[in-house]
Amino acid sequence: MHITYQLVHILIVKLGAIGDIIHALPAVAAIRRQFPDAEISWVAEQRSAEILRENPLLNNLIEIDTRSLRGGKVVEEMFLDIGRQFNEVRRFSYDVALDMQGLLKSATIARISGARKRWGFGKAALREPASRFLLTDTVDIPPRAHVVEKNMLLAAKALGFEPSAAKYNFPIGTNDEHIAEAKAIAEQAKGRFALLNPAGGWVTKLWHAEKYGELADRLWDELGLASVVATGPAESELAERVMQASRSGKSISSQPSLKGFYELAKMAAVYVGGDTGPTHLAIAAGTPVVGIFGPTEWWRNGSTNEHDICVERNDIDCRVDCHRRTCDKWICMDIDVDTVFRAVKERLDLS
Repeated sequence: MHITYQLVHILIVKLGAIGDIIHALPAVAAIRRQFPDAEISWVAEQRSAEILRENPLLNNLIEIDTRSLRGGKVVEEMFLDIGRQFNEVRRFSYDVALDMQGLLKSATIARISGARKRWGFGKAALREPASRFLLTDTVDIPPRAHVVEKNMLLAAKALGFEPSAAKYNFPIGTNDEHIAEAKAIAEQAKGRFALLNPAGGWVTKLWHAEKYGELADRLWDELGLASVVATGPAESELAERVMQASRSGKSISSQPSLKGFYELAKMAAVYVGGDTGPTHLAIAAGTPVVGIFGPTEWWRNGSTNEHDICVERNDIDCRVDCHRRTCDKWICMDIDVDTVFRAVKERLDLS
């Protein structure tokens, strides 16, 4: 299929967490380049939608809350619930919907939107294969494709253009308030600084907070880099553990907004963190990144910048298709400070 309209209305269905949203941005940026006059709408979860507000790519941002859809509801109940909750989705007439989530609820939203064509991933790439029957067309994805590439291939096939071979673009809309917020935090570092994020959505993704504190001391003692420890409002305890473990007195604790963090990342000499939303924001900002990955895969979720570095345990036999949120072994994140520090020095040499 090749879209030939001069003006189309395209619906992006990408729910999920902040990282999921960021991973879809390059595909939507490519759509906007190909169809500068198109009307592009995006359905996103309310809890992650902040990163899309004021985005220059979008004409319409539709914020929903799908938490009420959990609990093993059958398809008929899901349709009724979405029908009650998501009238906003049906305000527009769409030519095509792109389901970049691969879930039953995302395909259901695409179906309810009324789009004539509903594209999604082929069966092997669907997180919930039952969603396939709600789509009109699918795209087969090669094995071991990065999720950014996966979204780009879906958009290109559905809309009839060649996937971009250029560097991926992650447009995020910020304003003067976010920039001022970031500058105020950066000024506390009094010079070049590293940005550290000890948090993560799953406990199994966490590198030990005390090791971040030790890393901060190494960064100051050997590289002259202060550290800004950035966490969310519910992660104060993690930040405090990092600060208590750091003896140099050159660590600063902060709780920036999401977009303030994005602007702060642009100012950092290097970023260190696990597989979590702030890491993907730092990648989007073009910050030199060192990722510490355990139960998830760098090749799938990590940076698309070939110079960024992943520190991971490849000497253990339990990481294949792991994705565990709890674990009685939890050895994949047992990585020493020296290994991470060497990766930081290597990444800085590549900058």
